[in-house]
Amino acid sequence: MGTTLKIALIKGDGIGIDVSDATVEVVDAALARAGAQPLEYDEIRAGAGCFAESGQDIEPDGEARAGAADAIFLGAIGLPSVRHADGTEISPHLRLRDRFGLYAGVRPVKAYPNAPQRLADPRAAGIDMVILRESTEGLFYSAAAHGRSDIRGDEEVRDTLRITRATTEKLHRFAFRLAEKRKERGKPGRVTCVDKANVFASMAFFRKIFDEIAPEFPHIPTGYQYVDAQALHLVRAPWEADVLVMENMFGDILSDLAGGLVGGMGMAACAEIGDETGLFQPAHGSAPDIIGQDKANPLAAVLSGALMLDYLAEKSNDASYARAATLIEGAVDAGFAANRLRPMEFGGDMGTRAMTDALLECVAAKDLAAG
Repeated sequence: MGTTLKIALIKGDGIGIDVSDATVEVVDAALARAGAQPLEYDEIRAGAGCFAESGQDIEPDGEARAGAADAIFLGAIGLPSVRHADGTEISPHLRLRDRFGLYAGVRPVKAYPNAPQRLADPRAAGIDMVILRESTEGLFYSAAAHGRSDIRGDEEVRDTLRITRATTEKLHRFAFRLAEKRKERGKPGRVTCVDKANVFASMAFFRKIFDEIAPEFPHIPTGYQYVDAQALHLVRAPWEADVLVMENMFGDILSDLAGGLVGGMGMAACAEIGDETGLFQPAHGSAPDIIGQDKANPLAAVLSGALMLDYLAEKSNDASYARAATLIEGAVDAGFAANRLRPMEFGGDMGTRAMTDALLECVAAKDLAAG
């Protein structure tokens, strides 16, 4: 057996606790089925609840422990009723992105059989794309740490949009490598640069760097879209998209739009990857309106767990983690196809516990050879 990999587990607030628990169960079952080494979890308290109790948004040494782990899994952070004095919500995860340079925000968007599809066109059943959101700069640069906004009394506030060559080069190379992997799996393997280069110098710079990196990957086709046109295209023909790479705020908005096309935020998995570590979380919030009611859809978290296993496979050079990830992804596909996954979020009759049990059954039944 190889070295045990450690996961910093931050369950956070609200339904983050429920979906984290579900993910750990499903991930552990998939690892066992794939013959992979079990993971070790280091639970770290963080979020609005932690802040309300202690005045700190993460427990002492929590950030250092998160950075020392092989990966970070986060449930959900924030409660609307708990805020900083300036009105912003508690968000230590933004600081973790900044501290550990988690520049590549990977947001898969995939349609599943028997899951809601908001577009009537039958081609919507083939939606399968990745929105790649730069996660440390852009307009969120000001939000990552308090003090970066220029607050001028009660009359004006200025936030800074930051694009750097070093980070943008890494992001675009990540996009092309992701397209290569998707091409190997039968996907189009095409990268589209989404920006507002016709208006902002920062976005023209973003596109200029994209054009400089593209020749390193001559076998990967490229394209361009202004962000407003891309929003329109995601409604008109989302099945044409493959890998879309963009600035932080644009990615925040378009990934939610795209998630809505395939059911909702309960399906929105997310990976945020840097040079040394990765953070994995469902893209939804803490949903305080359904806390403790066994109504949360755990699929976004579970699919984020599968992304984490893929990352660990590459980081540790251990294919058994990739087998476990494929098991989870296949179990979700098979579960929807057989109508065994019916989350309340979609009007179904299955709460968090029932969904977790169904996923465990699907993982146990999935053909290992097929994945």
